[in-house]
Amino acid sequence: MKALVLRKEPEFSCGFEQVQPPAASTPGSVCSLAYSCLNYKDALAIANRGPVVRKWPMVPGIDGAGTITESSRSDLPSGSDVILTGWGLGEARWGCLAEAVWIDEANPVVVADSLSPRHAMAVGTAGLTAMLCIQAIERHGVKPQDGPVLVTGASGGVGGMALMFLKGLGYHAVASTGRPEGESYLKEIGAAEVIDRASLASPGKPLQPERWAAVIDSLGDVTLANACASTEYRGIVAACGLAQGMNLPTTVAPFILRGVTLAGIDSVMVSNAVRIDAWRRIAHLANRALLDRMTREIAFADVVPAAHELLAGRVRGRLVVNLRR
Repeated sequence: MKALVLRKEPEFSCGFEQVQPPAASTPGSVCSLAYSCLNYKDALAIANRGPVVRKWPMVPGIDGAGTITESSRSDLPSGSDVILTGWGLGEARWGCLAEAVWIDEANPVVVADSLSPRHAMAVGTAGLTAMLCIQAIERHGVKPQDGPVLVTGASGGVGGMALMFLKGLGYHAVASTGRPEGESYLKEIGAAEVIDRASLASPGKPLQPERWAAVIDSLGDVTLANACASTEYRGIVAACGLAQGMNLPTTVAPFILRGVTLAGIDSVMVSNAVRIDAWRRIAHLANRALLDRMTREIAFADVVPAAHELLAGRVRGRLVVNLRR
């Protein structure tokens, strides 16, 4: 089968190869893949930037959608259309930028509901992460009438998905972006307001005027610190990314003086029960026309240059990879 293979023998290399199809070395299933997508983590692996890959050689691709063709799992009969995300794919086990992938018995798998494989990959880990953030906000008790929800990195995959879901649920979403020329696009996909990310990007006071009932942050670093400092009393900040950096230059003031909750969101190792619930919500809330508006489809052959585009900040929304082109 055709796969994008990353090697480090002795120097890093990235290229397409014909490799042996997945083999049933342990109980599990083979999934013939139709679509994948290009996430920030995939781009880091393809460009050899950051410690994403933990085993070599590696096929990147943390997300995939396709059909089970061989199975020893009672819960996944042949012919099942499935969605695969996280769980070490593209990091510790061969991922989905290939024509097929092996799913062992430990792999959490979501059987596709009403989402086509293409739309499932338009959502991907980005949309799953956004939904997990929103579910954390809901569990915290924040309702649409309680105030605005800030979404940082709004032009990215997680941010765009969060805006779409928040709009569908009736929240007043405020999009923070460094691309003012994209304001009309952000409002089209779900933002009620758009602010310049510069207002959050410089070090600020430990406590700032209360502005947000909740926050979905995919950036980290100073932006996350400012978001915490300006969250309303008893509000919640869902932190799910580190595009700006891993540091958190803040104080305990927002947490002990305003009772702000900082909730870490992980979409990689989350249980299958949580995944299934999140994907059901996604299938119900996802606006298919908006998904198409937010998505650019690329051929499998174009993955490597697209990864460098993504890292350079030249990609808006989602990149879906057609593995059969």
